[in-house]
Amino acid sequence: MAKHTSEDFQDYYPDDVAHCYGCGRLNEQGHQLKSHWEGEETVARFTPKPYHTAVPGYVYGGLIASLIDCHGTGTASAVAARAEDWQPDVEPAPPGEIPRYVTASLQVDYLRPTPLGPELEIRGVIREATDRKVVVAATVSAEGETTARGTVVAVRMPEGMIRP
Repeated sequence: MAKHTSEDFQDYYPDDVAHCYGCGRLNEQGHQLKSHWEGEETVARFTPKPYHTAVPGYVYGGLIASLIDCHGTGTASAVAARAEDWQPDVEPAPPGEIPRYVTASLQVDYLRPTPLGPELEIRGVIREATDRKVVVAATVSAEGETTARGTVVAVRMPEGMIRP
């Protein structure tokens, strides 16, 4: 098995479930959000395009929710992989690659308008982790100022969701 060199969780999603609009590496039209570990937190960065506008100069809230959502489910997958003693930057992906998680609940608080233009930083902290469920608290910041925060409850993807 060839060693992967990426530290980004979403690069290890199995091909049959790597099409998410927010984070799927196989969705050429999507955001292709990439998340990785930074110590005990997870981090992703994303630069909104001019068409991600709510009103001139500001990002629309649906994008912010999408970033929190996909970063949260990616973090959940990484937590499960880490529980199996796997780290993407030092070992090849385990058989079946990393487990895929989906959103059971998403809650977002918009603290202030998010400016359009600067790179956004999404940070996640694990609040709870069991074999089936991971709760992630996330923040979105622009130029060092937190503009939104949210909580993602992610659950292991049911086998019935994967179509042959």
